[in-house]
Amino acid sequence: MFADTAKIYIRSGKGGDGHVSFRRELYVPAGGPDGGDGGRGGDLIFEVDDGLNTLSDFRFIKKFCAEDGENGGKKRCHGKDGSDLIIKVPEGTVIKETETEKVIADMSHDNRRVVILKGGNGGKGNQHYATPTMQVPKYAQPGQPGRELNVTLELKVIADVGLVGFPNVGKSTLLSRVTNARPKIANYHFTTLNPNLGVVDLDGNDGFVMADIPGLIEGASEGIGLGHEFLKHIERTKVIIHVVDAASTEGRDPVEDINTINRELTAYNEALAHRPQIIAANKLDVLYGEEEEQAVNKLKSEFEPKGVKVFPISAVSGKGIKELLYFIKELLEAIDTAPVVFEREFFPEDVSYSNEPYTVVQEEEHVFAVEGPRIERMLGYTNLDSEKGFEFFQRFLKENGILDKLEAMNIQEGDTVRMYGLHFDYYK
Repeated sequence: MFADTAKIYIRSGKGGDGHVSFRRELYVPAGGPDGGDGGRGGDLIFEVDDGLNTLSDFRFIKKFCAEDGENGGKKRCHGKDGSDLIIKVPEGTVIKETETEKVIADMSHDNRRVVILKGGNGGKGNQHYATPTMQVPKYAQPGQPGRELNVTLELKVIADVGLVGFPNVGKSTLLSRVTNARPKIANYHFTTLNPNLGVVDLDGNDGFVMADIPGLIEGASEGIGLGHEFLKHIERTKVIIHVVDAASTEGRDPVEDINTINRELTAYNEALAHRPQIIAANKLDVLYGEEEEQAVNKLKSEFEPKGVKVFPISAVSGKGIKELLYFIKELLEAIDTAPVVFEREFFPEDVSYSNEPYTVVQEEEHVFAVEGPRIERMLGYTNLDSEKGFEFFQRFLKENGILDKLEAMNIQEGDTVRMYGLHFDYYK
C-alpha cells in the first residue's frame, strides 16, 4: 500500500547518571571519591534509503527511541555510550514538527543523513566534585535528558515535471507512453490513487523525471476528496503540464477545468501559480478535421496570450507527443536548475530545557507545591544535606523567580513548600 504521510514520536537517548562511590581498599582507610561518569545517550538520525518509495513502514510503528547511556560505575568506570538510532526514509521525505508544522529537514538531493535529536551528555561522577573544603562529595551529576519530538513525515515526490488534470483525462496513458513507468490504467474516475514517476529519455539529450499527480477535483486545496494527499506532490515540480480532455468526451469544458485546477494550486500554495505551465490538449484522436481545429483553437485563444503554450496530442496514438517533450526539455534548460528543497524552519537544538516552565500552586491554606521538569532535575543533582548544596538550592529558587512567585501568592513564614516529596518550611 502506498503511504506518503506518517506521524511518529522520536526521542534521543538520555545520558547516563554519574556515580557516587569512594575508594575502598585494604590499608587505605580514607580513599577519595571514585565515581565514574555516565555514558552519552544515542542520537536520533534520519537517513535516505534508495530502496524505499513509501512511508508504509511507519503505519504500525509510531515510537522511535535511541538507546540511553549507561550510568557510571565505581573505580572511575565510565558508563557505555548509548547506540544511535537510524531511521530509514525514502528520498523526498520532509520532516516537520507536528504542532507548528515547521520543517526540520528535507531528506532530498545532497541531504542524505541528518542528526535530528542529539543524545544527552552523561553526568559527571562524584570524583569531579572533590575540593579542599569538600573531600567527601556525596552527590554526582545526573545525565542530561534525551530530547523528544512529535514529527510528521511527508513524502513529496521528486520530479521535474508534474502532470495535473481532472480524473480520466489521460495522464496515466501519457506517462506510460513517454516513460518507463507502468501505471494502472482504466476508464474509471480516480483509478489513479498514487503518484507515479517515470524517466523521459530523449535522443541526444539528458532525460527528465515526470510525475502523474492523481486527479484533482474542485475543492482539493480545502482537503475535499483526496486533495491535500495529492497537492503536496506538485510542490517540487519545476514545470506543470495541464492534461485536458480537449474533445470533451465526458462533457467537460477543458478551459474551465484548467482554470479550476489553477485556482486549487494557488489556494494550496501561491508559489505554484508562478511555475511555468504547458497545456497538453489530449484525446484529439476522436475528433476529425474542423472539430479538432476548433477544439485546439479554443484553448490557444484562451491561454497562449497569457504565455501558456498549447500542444495538441493523442496519448493513445502518440500524435504530437514528440514536440511536447522537446519543448518541455527546452523549458527546463531555460529555467533555474536548482532543485526544489524546503528550507529548515525548526531547530530542535534551540529548544532549551532551561526555559521549561514550572508551576506553583496552593494546595491547602498553608501548603504550596512547586513542580516542573527543571525543578525535578535540580533536586536530582543537589545534595541538600550539605551546606554548599543547600545554598545552591536557595540561589536556584531566587534566580528562577520561584521565591517571587510564592510571595506574590501571599505565602507566610512557617508555611510549607512541597517539592516532589520533599517538604520545607518557608522563612525569609
